[in-house]
Amino acid sequence: MLRWRKMLRCKMLLWQLALRLSYHVVPASLCLGGSDIFVSIRENSPMGQFISNLSIRGEPRDNTLRLCLTGDSADWFYLEGRTIRLNASASRVLDREVLGSVLMAELTCFQDDVIQSRFRIVVEILNENDNRPNFLQDTIQPFSISELTAVNSVVFSVKAIDADGDMISYIIDQSSRDADFFRIDLPNSGNVVLNRPLDYESRTELQLILWAQEANTAEKFNTSAVLIVNIEDRDDLYPHFLPCTPVSPGLPICMNPTYTTNITQRHQDAVLEFSPGPIRAEDGDRGINTPLIYSILSGADQGRFEINNRTGEIRITRAVNDRQRETNFTLSVMVCQEDDRLKYSVAAVLIRVLAPNVFPPLFNLTTFKGFIVQSSSPASIVSTYGNQVLLIQAADTDFSNGWNPNIHYSIQPSSGLYQITQGGVLIARTDQLHAFDRHILQVVARDEESGEEASASVDVEVLQRGQAVPDGAFREQQYFGDVDCRLAWGIAASMLLLFLSAVLWLLLRTLRRRRRQRHSDEHAAVGKHPNVDESSFRDQRQSFHGRQGVYTRRLSLLPPSSSSSSSSALLPPSSSSADIVSGSRFHSDLLPVTETAES
Repeated sequence: MLRWRKMLRCKMLLWQLALRLSYHVVPASLCLGGSDIFVSIRENSPMGQFISNLSIRGEPRDNTLRLCLTGDSADWFYLEGRTIRLNASASRVLDREVLGSVLMAELTCFQDDVIQSRFRIVVEILNENDNRPNFLQDTIQPFSISELTAVNSVVFSVKAIDADGDMISYIIDQSSRDADFFRIDLPNSGNVVLNRPLDYESRTELQLILWAQEANTAEKFNTSAVLIVNIEDRDDLYPHFLPCTPVSPGLPICMNPTYTTNITQRHQDAVLEFSPGPIRAEDGDRGINTPLIYSILSGADQGRFEINNRTGEIRITRAVNDRQRETNFTLSVMVCQEDDRLKYSVAAVLIRVLAPNVFPPLFNLTTFKGFIVQSSSPASIVSTYGNQVLLIQAADTDFSNGWNPNIHYSIQPSSGLYQITQGGVLIARTDQLHAFDRHILQVVARDEESGEEASASVDVEVLQRGQAVPDGAFREQQYFGDVDCRLAWGIAASMLLLFLSAVLWLLLRTLRRRRRQRHSDEHAAVGKHPNVDESSFRDQRQSFHGRQGVYTRRLSLLPPSSSSSSSSALLPPSSSSADIVSGSRFHSDLLPVTETAES
């Protein structure tokens, strides 16, 4: 009985197993028909890009069928029914250079939660030219090369890579300022070759622009980089004296100056100052700046002149009291490198011995007179009286002939219309002057050695076209009379009328005085009355002074006439000639007749 039960139980299990197997065999057919998927898509494909269709028999919408994507790249795909599509976005780009060349995933088919089949999904990402070349940073860093680097030698190399794996060629941008110093050896090598010699004294730094460009694509994507090349100085040049005057532009070769100075017989135990000065030199290789040593090769005059071998200062140790004032000393001064005495340079030093400056420069006139005739000429020389060239020169009695070659002439303040030469000739810009203008200029004469100055004024008058320069001051007055004749004649006529009026007035006044004097004489000729004292008559006459009225003379007392007939005719009837001619003098009695003022 117990055995039978065991057997029945086993049969039941087998039956259940058979039923279950038969139950699963029928649905398993929904996952059948599928296969592995191998496809290719281009990188940067958009969202929803078609990948492949599934070939299984069932539909995912069946409740018993379930599809599942797994694997490292499963998140790049999604199912849309029986279609597999790309799961990309704007922020999630399918980039071959980032993800690699292949995406791999696995599709598992479940039926009633039982795995029925598995399929591989292999998607190849096709490359697109979506990347530019990029230089390796360690190949484009600033670097240094020696100025003595040989031409045609490789001085540095650059390298750029393209993430798309494209071939790269290298180009030097010819618009960069230092492109002519270098060239590319081979287009694909990245080797840069020195094309011309370097010179630290001319250029201490070079700048170069390089391009890396795709060589095997249609797009020809490129990129650029700026390279800085520092030039290292090397000891290849000799020292030179300052200031440096290049032999020719662009060449670092200098012509040494000649240093000059003036001394007097009183100079001794003093450091001399030179022009151009001070005496100083520098190493031609400024980046090295090797210490220099100075020395006097010749002309020291038995130790009269000494030089500081480090600074180049020249000192006079004793006075030049046994020399003529025109004596000159010429010294040869050498400078050399301390570490290499064969690298040297020599300059000339001229020392002039002059007498002490006692007298300042002086002009012989305080004001110079100048004339310039207006014209269209851009420049003309100012002349003076007699159409002679106006010379504005100062004399210096420190010189035997009075001419000091060190006097410098200038106009202060400077004028845009006039210039003065060092010979004292005044030049005017004639085309900018106007007739009848007058300019007052201040000319300064400066002794460049002593610093003493003298000044004088210049009175320049602009004559109209065709006018002659006056011969002298009188002619100048005549010239100004001719300039405005009408005004001059008017003034002369007015003055003549005034003069005639004054003369006429003086004549009339003189006649009046003479007439009054004649009347006074006639009054004085009348005799006094014998019974009247002279003093009383004087008092009576003085008493009339200041009284208003008219005073008349009695006819009986009038003086006798020269003819008797005339006198008798003038006598009144009651008078006789005997009464009148009674003595040698006649009595002149004046009777006042009072006048009253009219109201």
